[in-house]
Amino acid sequence: WNSPRHTTDDAVPPGRRSYTRPELQTFFDTADDLVDCEFSKGSKRWLPMLRDSVAFKVGYAYGLRRRELSMLETFDFSPNPHVGKYGSYGALQVRWAKGTAGSGPRRRTVLTVPEFDWVVDLLTFWMSKDGRQRFATAGKSMLLWPTERSDSASVRNFDRSYNYVRKMAGLPDELSLHALRHSYVTHLIEAGYDPLFVQQQVG
Repeated sequence: WNSPRHTTDDAVPPGRRSYTRPELQTFFDTADDLVDCEFSKGSKRWLPMLRDSVAFKVGYAYGLRRRELSMLETFDFSPNPHVGKYGSYGALQVRWAKGTAGSGPRRRTVLTVPEFDWVVDLLTFWMSKDGRQRFATAGKSMLLWPTERSDSASVRNFDRSYNYVRKMAGLPDELSLHALRHSYVTHLIEAGYDPLFVQQQVG
């Protein structure tokens, strides 16, 4: 009864905090600006940067872990029969979710929620000829994040790209790519969602 309390009982470690809303807006604005900058220069880098910018937003909109994000395929999205207006993007099947120690990956369904319904238009764009299909390798697989070599963009790729955008945005190093997942949880709780629903969404 008189044992000392653990630090984690009282505070979230700084390295695991979520974004503030202004920080989040700054990060996404910077990602978009970098795409525009590379495109205006005629650099080939603009297309991978566009892919990564979209990926970061999708990761935030569904509260995904890095590995879950990198392993998505186009058929992982499906309609939600209860919310027809989201079309083909009412739900996301996460097939490579983190399992318990000694077990394989778990599956879970993440529903598109009103607070993040902007992701529907973003995904519609990405699946079009103006987005994902610009990659010459896109027609050879169902990978959501193709590269010039037909494989999927890796966690390492996303980490490198994320760190570059964060640095250009002037944001602190403590905001890792995983912080987007924490931000998703925080913003759903702030919006009044039941903690159990949020727990089920993020697995």
